[in-house]
Amino acid sequence: MNATTRDQEAALWTDANSCLLNYGTKFNPDIIVRTHDIFVYTVSGRKILDWTSGQMSCLIGHGHPEIVETIREHAANLDHLFSGMLSPPVIKLAKALTDVLPNGLDRALFLSTGGESNEAAIRLAKLYTGKFEIVAASSSWHGMTAAAVGAQYLSGRAGYGPNMPGNHPLPAPNAYRSVFRHSDGTHDWQTELDYGWSLVDAASCGSLAAVILEPIQSSGGMHCLPPGYLKAMKVHCEARGMLLIIDEAQTALGRAGDMFAFEHKGVVPDILTLSKTLGNG
Repeated sequence: MNATTRDQEAALWTDANSCLLNYGTKFNPDIIVRTHDIFVYTVSGRKILDWTSGQMSCLIGHGHPEIVETIREHAANLDHLFSGMLSPPVIKLAKALTDVLPNGLDRALFLSTGGESNEAAIRLAKLYTGKFEIVAASSSWHGMTAAAVGAQYLSGRAGYGPNMPGNHPLPAPNAYRSVFRHSDGTHDWQTELDYGWSLVDAASCGSLAAVILEPIQSSGGMHCLPPGYLKAMKVHCEARGMLLIIDEAQTALGRAGDMFAFEHKGVVPDILTLSKTLGNG
């Protein structure tokens, strides 16, 4: 790194610390000036393999020619419309999604982020059921907007103040650290789940609307749901007149083997949320 480049990076780092607010993760002092394929490049020209995949988003890498051309074409000719106006790309994408999804997942609503998608899903569940309590797994991550934050427990509650009312946690099924064990030492997730629901029922005011769940807990440690867990969760939901929301921000579109991770669990959710992989970041 020559002196000029070093000065440029130092100036950018100084500016970043003077005007940006970070959330959750500290800023990395290596300033990224471009990306290509599976690599990011710093001011100094250092080439770094992007292990984060654009924060778990870039399914086909950075700067893919087809993605670049699509963005260029839309920016030039069809960049933004009032939400009540339709365009062919919106209709085609909705049709493509609903065509590959099971019966029951027949309508699409397009928003901006995963957090916004989960926010809309929770609101939709409340409107449909006429109830307001939301159940989610501990160690979950669903976004940083009001309802999404209220339904996640990854980082605890310190400093946040009151959350939206009516949120209840279930113990996340962690086969490695759970205290619920069979006599042979294997994970007794069924007893763990039933016990968690007994606590939810005790705390509930009788207005349980929905469960929101990741098929693979991502930020919580990349834990897959045990075989049979999602079916058992669906039974608990149906017994209480609740909807099941599956958050596939990080698992959809082939990442877990099938097109959608819920498919190899044998359960169709009432509402499915997508983000990250849907637009390649």
